[in-house]
Amino acid sequence: MGVSVSYISKVENGKLHFGDYPSEKFIHKLADELKADEDELLLLADKVPGSIRKRIRQRPELFRRLAKLDNATLDSLAASLEIPNWPK
Repeated sequence: MGVSVSYISKVENGKLHFGDYPSEKFIHKLADELKADEDELLLLADKVPGSIRKRIRQRPELFRRLAKLDNATLDSLAASLEIPNWPK
């Protein structure tokens, strides 16, 4: 994958310094290697996937309002949208 074993160990153990966090390119490679969901890995690395970032830029006020909703309201909204695999 083009990175050292030491770097992988730091990623796994949360021992990275500022600026050492995995790039989106690295996360993409990692997702391919692990057959994992790239968006999920990006979110775990505190990065917003490009597809979501694009939607936020298109509708910033909507996302601001969603961010202010409490969990019960978000759960109700998710249920009404019939989002598959949404935790109940």
